[in-house]
Amino acid sequence: MGDRPIDVYLNDHLAGATLGSDLAEQIRARHEGDPLGAVMARLAREIEEDRERLVDLMDRMDVARNPIKQATGWLAEKASRVKFSGTGSGEPDQSAFMALESLTLGVQGKASLWKALTEIQSQYPALVATDLPELIARADRQHELLERERLAAGALALANRESMR
Repeated sequence: MGDRPIDVYLNDHLAGATLGSDLAEQIRARHEGDPLGAVMARLAREIEEDRERLVDLMDRMDVARNPIKQATGWLAEKASRVKFSGTGSGEPDQSAFMALESLTLGVQGKASLWKALTEIQSQYPALVATDLPELIARADRQHELLERERLAAGALALANRESMR
């Protein structure tokens, strides 16, 4: 693996993108048949497509995959299955809220990646050939949609149920 800062940066984001793609699919699967599941069906596909775009960009930039970061991302995804399953808290609403919050933060990170790459675009031919403004706009749209779902889930999860009795 190269030791260029861009290699490290892109590998960090690939690990996050892999975790985000898996988390989006987890949320979709857990909410299949309800409104959140329908929203996540489209978003999960888009988030996976964005991860594939990052992989393609890394290939075009001759950035090798860091197996340690890939393994760390894989382990984090497995841990998230337990954390967001509702098993730990016993509260499915809280688990959905926390999963959506984590994914929302991940999409913000993805937008930050594309914005940072815009700043150095002229230094790398592969970046010049990448439609970074379109990727930024897509991440912003995903964030807006996830933020609405996150806030709705938070209203359910964090409601004071004792005051409702």
